Amino acid sequence: MNRNDAHELLKEYTKSDALLKHMYAVEAAMRAYAKKYGEDEERWAITGLLHDFDYEMYPNPPDHPMKGSEVLKEKGYPEDVRTAILGHAEYTGVPRDSKMAKALFACDELCGFVMACSLIRPNKIADLEVSSVKKKLKDKGFARNVNRDDITKGTSELGEQLDEHIAFVISAMKAIAPELGL
Repeated sequence: MNRNDAHELLKEYTKSDALLKHMYAVEAAMRAYAKKYGEDEERWAITGLLHDFDYEMYPNPPDHPMKGSEVLKEKGYPEDVRTAILGHAEYTGVPRDSKMAKALFACDELCGFVMACSLIRPNKIADLEVSSVKKKLKDKGFARNVNRDDITKGTSELGEQLDEHIAFVISAMKAIAPELGL
């Protein structure tokens, strides 16, 4: 399992620039959390990179992420990676028993929300503050497809405080801002 092979698989299944950028953002956040927790950075990053790779082909539950998990199994991806990916979708019923699975769930919706917050700012993510993200979280009309309950639940499951989690994700995304168009 390596990033180049994972990226080739991602590009085979995903054409949407916005979806690709979302997965790059989650990859960056997962890599940063792996480093923070002393875990395998490449494994966590690949998990983030591939968590939605099947979404364009199979956008409806439970096909996503179940069908993608089968593809990953056929390609020899490890069980813990596939389990974390399955667990990022609440409706699968797959428990998030590992720190990696909890981090993926915690980062997924928040990365999408931080991206949305950044895109409406003149300086994009460069000067995005935690307080701005929290203010937008209260605006149910903003980025309405982002599940705020998943952000709250994921942050809690990961054992982080919301302000610190938001700041951490912003920082991880800033590190790859050009790749994200931010």
